[in-house]
Amino acid sequence: MEYILETKNIEKRYGHFKALSNLNMHIPKGAIYGLIGKNGAGKTTLIRLICGLQKVTSGEYTIYGISNNSRKIVEARKRLGGIVETPSICLDMTAEDNLKEQYKIIGLPSYDNLQEILKLVRLNNTGKKTAKHFSLGMKQRLGLAIALVGNPDLLILDEPINGLDPEGIIEIRELILRLNKEKGITFLISSHYLDELSKIATFYGIIDKGKIIKEIDKDELEQNFRTRTQINVSNLKECVKYLEEKNLTYKVISDNIIDIYEKINVSELVIALSKRNCIVNDYQEKGESLENYYLNLIGGASND
Repeated sequence: MEYILETKNIEKRYGHFKALSNLNMHIPKGAIYGLIGKNGAGKTTLIRLICGLQKVTSGEYTIYGISNNSRKIVEARKRLGGIVETPSICLDMTAEDNLKEQYKIIGLPSYDNLQEILKLVRLNNTGKKTAKHFSLGMKQRLGLAIALVGNPDLLILDEPINGLDPEGIIEIRELILRLNKEKGITFLISSHYLDELSKIATFYGIIDKGKIIKEIDKDELEQNFRTRTQINVSNLKECVKYLEEKNLTYKVISDNIIDIYEKINVSELVIALSKRNCIVNDYQEKGESLENYYLNLIGGASND
């Protein structure tokens, strides 16, 4: 597997405080890598290191195979764009002028692809409207547009949907998926909105106390999400007998509740149990979530 970014035993200290410790991360080319961790776990610190905003205390990371200890790392970083904490936009400028300013900052000789970028983030019709009059979602899309200047291969987004309303969240989600599919851009996304992250990420890294404690791809993760049918019955004994006869995997939750961990035809089950003097009072389709998997892994409470 080709990795666009790797870290090897990274450590970052602030005095005696160790923010990152022996951190190892691998971001596959073309992935949407979801970085998950509670506040203070080290997500933003890691992102700032990769973007060159801070230096590592020890260890190494590579971008496109180029080490952070190499002089060529400056050139490698030109192939990545990012939004760290908040988008870097000038509120008194239009969307177009904000992009032109970014072209100048990174030293591009012309405004090639500027209109294409504005169209891509759906800000091409904002005209002379300045950014201070944009909605939060529009500002976030403008931040993404600025990050796209220079045609990066890797986009790093720190909490990209923080504070957005449902419409804004959907817009950012669709934009990320489109950029990944159509432009082949790899993403590193730090977020504590785990339900939303699960809708776009293809690979996950879970960080806790400054270490990556688990890396897992979407397919493997979904295999860990055991879907089940939970039924509430009037006669537990007869229900268990039936499930045993059918060789179905189940778990007794209480005196009248059972989880069945295989696909079943509920209508057939209800009829079969009724013939055994067992009534199905209620049933629900249930499944594990990314949040549950994360919490079980770190053995803690919510990451908000």
